Parts: sequence; C-alpha cells; structure tokens
Amino acid sequence: MTQTSTAPPLVPTGRKAGGVGLAVVAGVALAVQSRINGELAVRLADPIGAATISFGSGLLVLAVLVPLLPAGRAGLGHLHTALRERRIRPWQCVGGMCGGFLVATQGLTVPTLGVAVFIVALVAGQSSSSLLVDRAGAGPAGPQPVTTPRLAGAVLTVCAVLLAVGDRIGHPSALALAVLPLLAGLGIAWQQAVNGHVRLVSGSAMVAGLVNFFMGTAVLLVAFVVSVAIGGLPEHLPRGPWWLYVGGTLGIVFIALGAAVVRYTGVLLLGLGMIAGQVTGALLVDTIVPAEAGRPGWNTVLGAVLTLVAVAVAVVPARRRAG
Repeated sequence: MTQTSTAPPLVPTGRKAGGVGLAVVAGVALAVQSRINGELAVRLADPIGAATISFGSGLLVLAVLVPLLPAGRAGLGHLHTALRERRIRPWQCVGGMCGGFLVATQGLTVPTLGVAVFIVALVAGQSSSSLLVDRAGAGPAGPQPVTTPRLAGAVLTVCAVLLAVGDRIGHPSALALAVLPLLAGLGIAWQQAVNGHVRLVSGSAMVAGLVNFFMGTAVLLVAFVVSVAIGGLPEHLPRGPWWLYVGGTLGIVFIALGAAVVRYTGVLLLGLGMIAGQVTGALLVDTIVPAEAGRPGWNTVLGAVLTLVAVAVAVVPARRRAG
C-alpha cells in the first residue's frame, strides 16, 4: 500500500504529459456534452428526462461493450474480487452519483447560462474540491497539504466565476442557476479519484465507466420518476438532429479517459488538463453556436483566462514535487 502512494512521482514525464493531453480531450468532450444535453433539455422540455436519456444511453453502450470484450469481462471479475477482499470499498464505486447530478445541471442551466459560464462555475467547484480530495488522501498521490498556492488558486477561481457572470448581476435567476454547476464541480474531483481506484483494481477504464454510469443512471431514474409524478411524461422525444443523442457517448469519453490517466497525472494535473479543455471548448461552442445568453462577452473570456491562471497556480507545487 505504501508503494502505491509513492508511485505517481515516478511516472515518466512523457507519460504524464500524454495523460494531461488526454485530459484536455476529455475536457473538450465535457464542454460539447454540456451544450448537447442543454439543447436536448430545451427540446424535450424536461431537464431531468434529458439527463436520464444521456446517462442511460451511455450505460446502454457500456453494458453491451464491456461483457463482449475479454478485458471487460476480466475487469468485472477483478472488481468483484477486490470488493470481496475489501481492497476497494463499496462507497468508492458510487462516484457516478456526482456524474448524474452534473448531467442534470447541464440541462437545467446551460440553455440560460451558456456553456462558458456553466464551465467556469463548474471549474470553481472542481478547483475547491480538489483541495479537499488531496487533503483527505482520496486521490492516487495520497494525502497532500493545503498549500498557499493551492488555496490561492481556489480563491482566484471563485473570482473568475464572479467576473464571468458579472454582466448578469441584474439577473438574480441567472446567478442562482450558476450555483448548480458550482455544486456539481464540488463532486468532480472526488468522482475522478474514486473512479481511478475502480480503474486500478479492475484493470479496465471501461469497467470504471460502466460502474460510474450505472450509479448515475440509478440516481437519475429516481429523480425522473419523481419528476413524472409531479409534472407527467414529456409529450414526445425530439426526432432530430441526430447529435442530440450523443451526449452519453461523449460522457463515456470524459469518464473513461479520466479514470485511465489519473494514476499517471494525479488529481491536480488531471483537473488542470480537463479544465483547459472545458474552458477552451466552452468558449468555442458559445462563439460558434451561441446559447440564449448570447456570445461570450469580454468578462466571460477574461474570467475563463483567469480560471486557467488560477488552476496553473494551484498545480505548481505538484509539478515541483513530481520533478
């Protein structure tokens, strides 16, 4: 167990850099997924239903693929053995609940806030929670102190959120909506850490994704049943375009890549790469296909840049220790 906690600093620089590059791809996938799920929620007129469709479609894909692949079947066996031998605890397999909440917030807030503000608020929560995850030792690098640079990075990120939504101070409802992705971000670092543990004991990123999507879908189904009991079923499913239904597949990319590379990058570097991808992808999406909130203003762009600076400040100590 002691060797496992000291392994991350020995990861070759090239492999770590490759892991961060894949984390950037995962972040872009999350930004695009946010717009897709937001659009599906508008056309379905049911954010919880849209989230359930997105997560459920990802679960369906993995439920078919994992048993078909030899590595998937072996991974399920390894996970079962690890649970029985208590090398991993059941609570480490419920990270998907945070993912379910994240997808639900996409449908609830993106149509109004736009992808850029959504991502900046998400990043604020993610940056803050990474401090707690590292302090508690939930990540693969073990317990890490809350240093001044990391704390400064978290504070800067919160300032970035305030800057990004500054032009909406006169719209309290928009500011209130920004709290939801902020809360979703709080769960991301913990989700990435526990999914990484599932990946390690199972030996398969797809198995980690399957567990994640199973738990997230279960939570969303309960929420959907409550929603239907209150407001009834949606009138009909949107018939197109086709890309409305690829949010779950993009979620697989986000979850599987994160679970696969966290053992090489650690939670902080993984978060840095994903945040870079999220911010870049969000600005591009909102610029090319503006949401109800319109194209990003100068304050949103500046807030996104400040977010990148804040995360870079927070990750500097980890880079120095890794060197």
